[in-house]
Amino acid sequence: MKVLKFGGTSVADSKSINKVVAILNNNDDNLLIIVSAFGGVTNLLQECINLKGKSTEGILKEIETRHLEVIDNLSSLDGQSSLKSFLKEKLNELEDILDAISTIDEVTQKIISKVLTLGEILSSSIIYEILKQKRFDISYLDSKEVIYSKSFNNNEVLDNDRSSISIKNKLDLIKSKLIIAPGYICSNENNEISNLGRGGSDYSAAIFAKYSNAKSLEIWTDVSGVYSANPKIVKKALPIEYLSYKEAMELSFFGAKVIYFPTLQPLIEENIPVYIKNTFKPNDNGTCISNSTKLDGDEIVKGISHIEDISIINFEGSGMVGVPGFSKRFFESLSIHKINVVMITQASSEFSICIAVDSNDAISAKKVIDKEFEFEITQNRINQAQIESNLSNIAIVGDKMKSKKGVSGRLFNSLGQNNVNIRAIAQGASERNISIIIDEVNTKKALNSLHETFFEENLKDVHVFITGVGNVGGFLIEQIKIQREFIATNLKLNLKVLGISNSKKMLVSESEIDLDNWKDLLNNSIINADSETFQKRILDLNLRNSLFVDNTASDLIPNTYRGILKKWNWYHNL
Repeated sequence: MKVLKFGGTSVADSKSINKVVAILNNNDDNLLIIVSAFGGVTNLLQECINLKGKSTEGILKEIETRHLEVIDNLSSLDGQSSLKSFLKEKLNELEDILDAISTIDEVTQKIISKVLTLGEILSSSIIYEILKQKRFDISYLDSKEVIYSKSFNNNEVLDNDRSSISIKNKLDLIKSKLIIAPGYICSNENNEISNLGRGGSDYSAAIFAKYSNAKSLEIWTDVSGVYSANPKIVKKALPIEYLSYKEAMELSFFGAKVIYFPTLQPLIEENIPVYIKNTFKPNDNGTCISNSTKLDGDEIVKGISHIEDISIINFEGSGMVGVPGFSKRFFESLSIHKINVVMITQASSEFSICIAVDSNDAISAKKVIDKEFEFEITQNRINQAQIESNLSNIAIVGDKMKSKKGVSGRLFNSLGQNNVNIRAIAQGASERNISIIIDEVNTKKALNSLHETFFEENLKDVHVFITGVGNVGGFLIEQIKIQREFIATNLKLNLKVLGISNSKKMLVSESEIDLDNWKDLLNNSIINADSETFQKRILDLNLRNSLFVDNTASDLIPNTYRGILKKWNWYHNL
């Protein structure tokens, strides 16, 4: 048996679900299918909760419309009536719950679970009926009857023993080739409907894979695997073909949202490989996550991940030095107040501790720490905790990093050449992960610089900004256009002109300017030339490997060189 999980984008509408049907038709194995809510529906349900049931008519209408679109386009005429009745029944139940919330002006955890799980209940039930109509040999399995949670240390965790027995017993009774079940949903100790939290549908699929002895788990989404970096920020990012479980867990923890951290644990225990596949490009290789990374000779760093909205808490003082139990008090106080620490650094002198936390937790963390060490602070033995915000955490990950020298040196060199200051650093003894904290404004530049260093060594982008495009400047642009291929082949530099200015007009773009049509683009620009504004726009782009070229005879522009070079260190970029 294989377990296939289809995320919200894979079941967003009738066109997407048709892609799912095609994938199922091309599969000869016995399948256990886990589905998320239709894309965006969980967010709509959460919005209903946030509004405490008030003024939700428009949201309820949107939820109904989304599901009716699927029913009208995919269900047979004979089956539409029963599906629409089912939809209406569930929406009426939701409306009653929201009315109750509005009346009492209170939202309990039980109510939250009832509301949020409705998306998976609707999607799995509707898709099940559609697949039945299409002559699939399929059965429906209610996840809340086989996956159970329990309370542990004031947290709701998976009840492995009860879930294992329930899943195995239920599956033994089902003889159909396909089984479909809603993701995200479970029952708590009181047999009340509950949920598995963020990434719960993936986690559901992993639980089913473990206890059904599945030969693999396939997670179908809207991207072709785990990428070497966030493709929305790093345009040259590529899917990673193979990852080890440990590499995937590191990337997941540091922001790679294709797979969630808890999903991997059940798979590791049974050595079940997981494949990340693209519903809309099913023939793409995707990413295989297993015990084997299948490293080739050149792979060192497998991926770059990052988390934004980070703050660091600095805590220091001579009263920390040589005091046993100090760190225990520090971290225990944070743990008691459920403040998650993203990264830790401590000097060997024991004079200071620096931690990274989500920015939303920063003020609470400072209060907790200052309260715990109130006595030492009043005695001037320790300083109050200090917060630094507007930061990002970037991590480079790879199993093979531990056997290669100079990886951290290349990281520091890449960022140093692009004037990105590192505020904190952490590297575990396993050397599988190097994590750094930088100013959030430099996130895009840092990610692209590191990706270029570790994944694009054959060709380096150079971003060119040219002021003065008369005879000399115009000839320079013409030469760049003619010689680009030669420069790329022989010098491994990809020249990209992003800014042009003359005495009248200027043009600055985040994407490459068409050099066949640059004169018309510049003349049609609505922005009048101004050297200070031109340079400010260049600086605001904050791009790596930037090159400013002055072809003017102006006496004013050279006076700005010193300020630009001092701020961006451009003379070290190439």
